[in-house]
Amino acid sequence: MKAKVLTLLAGILALTSCNAQTTKNETNMNSKKAIVVFFSHAGENYSVGNIQTGNTKIVADYISELIGADQAEIVTHKYDGMAYKPLCDLAQDEQINDERPDFELKLTTSNGTALKPSNSDNPFADYDTIFIGGPVWWGTYPQVMFTFFDRYDLNGKTIYPFTTHEGSGLGSCVSDIKKNYPRASVQKGFSIYGHEVRTGKTKVEKWLQSIGF
Repeated sequence: MKAKVLTLLAGILALTSCNAQTTKNETNMNSKKAIVVFFSHAGENYSVGNIQTGNTKIVADYISELIGADQAEIVTHKYDGMAYKPLCDLAQDEQINDERPDFELKLTTSNGTALKPSNSDNPFADYDTIFIGGPVWWGTYPQVMFTFFDRYDLNGKTIYPFTTHEGSGLGSCVSDIKKNYPRASVQKGFSIYGHEVRTGKTKVEKWLQSIGF
């Protein structure tokens, strides 16, 4: 009888310990303050035609919805109204010349409300985790994103790259982020075909779960 009581108590203690560990892990995940930085191109896109919402924005919106992350959209009007082929040619020229197109940063909360950062000089100061996303143009992110890399220091942050593409996967995006932020912790990236994003929320959710969100 005494042995049975001791066994029962041991089981209760083990269960309590497991529950405490789970609660601790959940607390750690929920304490991560995250923001999604992205550039997305609407208009004429390969495979999906003329779209009003860019492929990468759809993925960024999934991330924000699923984990409650804020957003920082890299906005440039340089490519507005361009057909696919001229845009490809321009993107290639920008990359060859290592250009830095200008942009504006649109900051919003996860529900789309305009966001005013506590530090206007460094709007990412309050964030631990940064998701960085964009389409793959000629093997890496569009050059406007390199303007962003030059302007904002994300060293010391945890960074998760993601891309939309039609065959390039992550390209050299991960290595390019590491080059620009050598003291950041660059983690497992995610890529998804542009023509899949409108039905690909489950894939994004599985990726987020695999990285602890």
